[in-house]
Amino acid sequence: MSDIDPSAVAWLGRYAELLGVQAPSPSDVDIVLALAGEAAHRSHRQAAPVACWLAATAGLSPQQACDLARDVTL
Repeated sequence: MSDIDPSAVAWLGRYAELLGVQAPSPSDVDIVLALAGEAAHRSHRQAAPVACWLAATAGLSPQQACDLARDVTL
C-alpha cells in the first residue's frame, strides 16, 4: 500500500474493524485496485466498485476476481 494515501489505509483499517474482519494486506489492496482498474478501463468507471462487490459476493479471492475480469469482453 505504499502508493496509497495514508488516510485511505486508516479508513480501510477502521472499516475492516467495524465489519469484524482483518484489514486488507498491501498485496490485497493492490489486486483489488487492479480489479477496479480492469472494470473501469474495459467498460466504465461506474463498473469498478460494482465489480468489487460482485467478486466479494461470489466469494472469490481478489486475484481470482482480477483474473476473471481480464477475460471479460463486450
